Amino acid sequence: MSRICLDDPDLPLDTLLSRWPATTAVFMRHNMVCVGCMIAPFHTVIDACIEYNLDEDSFRAELHQAINS
Repeated sequence: MSRICLDDPDLPLDTLLSRWPATTAVFMRHNMVCVGCMIAPFHTVIDACIEYNLDEDSFRAELHQAINS
């Protein structure tokens, strides 16, 4: 079984949110409706950042901070 990595560009958002529930707060802080969205199994952080016009590196840094806090 492969190890789930937060920085995997192909990691679906629903997997990310399930594996690291603390990241939910990051999505909510940016008013992103990814949490519970029917598209979350198909979208990645890259897709979400494009959709919400967010800097991917900054957003990923916030996700890492939420996980490590």
